[in-house]
Amino acid sequence: MTLTRFFKCLSDETRLRCLILLYRQGELCVCELTQALDLAQPKISRHLAQLRQCGLLNDERRGQWVYYKINPELPDWANKVLELSAEAFEKEERYQMDQQRLSSMTNRPADTICC
Repeated sequence: MTLTRFFKCLSDETRLRCLILLYRQGELCVCELTQALDLAQPKISRHLAQLRQCGLLNDERRGQWVYYKINPELPDWANKVLELSAEAFEKEERYQMDQQRLSSMTNRPADTICC
């Protein structure tokens, strides 16, 4: 992964919001990200595909659902950037609203089947 490609992936707000939530939560289903970001599923899926193509995310299919998590093989510098970005972004109202919507989701995959 090159620096240029990495930062191009981070340059979109929707992709950044997805990454920050995934960085903090560990793993999320598409339906959880759709709920948290209050955006349409096709838009979320398109951005997740771009992040996966950049090498930032891994996906895992479980039945008909797809779960995403940060690629554990990212270089140390990339993890440090994500860590610092998460710390900064958590102070912003946009992230707090994303987190609140995610927390208020009643049919999360851990509780029941969603999506």
